Amino acid sequence: MTKQPRELALLAESGRLLASVFGLLDRTSLVGMSTLQVNDMIEHFIVHDLQARPASKGQYGYGFVLNSSVNDVVCHGIPSQSDVLQNGDIVNFDITLEKNGYIADSSKTYLVGEVNPAARRLVQTTYEAMWMGIRAVRPGARLGDIGWAIERHAKRNGYSVVREYCGHGIGREMHEEPQVLHFGKPGTGLVLREGMVFTIEPMLNRGRRNVKTEADGWTVVTKDGSLSAQFEHTVAVTVSGVSVLTLRPDETASEPNKRLAAAVG
Repeated sequence: MTKQPRELALLAESGRLLASVFGLLDRTSLVGMSTLQVNDMIEHFIVHDLQARPASKGQYGYGFVLNSSVNDVVCHGIPSQSDVLQNGDIVNFDITLEKNGYIADSSKTYLVGEVNPAARRLVQTTYEAMWMGIRAVRPGARLGDIGWAIERHAKRNGYSVVREYCGHGIGREMHEEPQVLHFGKPGTGLVLREGMVFTIEPMLNRGRRNVKTEADGWTVVTKDGSLSAQFEHTVAVTVSGVSVLTLRPDETASEPNKRLAAAVG
């Protein structure tokens, strides 16, 4: 479950490359683009510019390099030519990348054009909640500490936390142990040890936490049609705390930016 220094270095390299993918998205005007166009742009960048592999493509039979989850889609949205991003949308892009046999996983929710204050607040709070979870990571802490920090922040701001999906260990495989829940009680769960690598990826709903899967077998939406947002980083437990392996250009390692980390297209 723990990674050796050489493995951590390779995971950090995959994370650095994946962060540059989000740098490309940050520079892209999303209004009027289809989610399939975004998928194809990212695939070209990962394969041709970064000389890496989009790890999601072919995983579990999935045919694309990213998930594109718009508005009330919680996760696993499928890119489509007919799914055109409009002014006022929010969209989460969940992307994985493998380099030299090791995989990094990250996601970010973007504001498309002019987004109303309620949607903007949900996105901002979800970003903060992810960082609350990250700040709880250190040797000797427990997985329950992460979930508790996330859920407490969500509830204080009037949002619900999706419980059906969670973070996960990652390395040579996309999904490894342990499972990282985004709710829980402090002082409970697996004890964190130096060298553990996993994702923290809370999904917050503006309404109730209940979700359902659509007929395509992939797309998960809120049952009540409310907006949902998600952020994700791959992190490693270090001797002194935590290292965010997928830290993006617009972020600092110590705390989230005070401004909203989102692209305005």
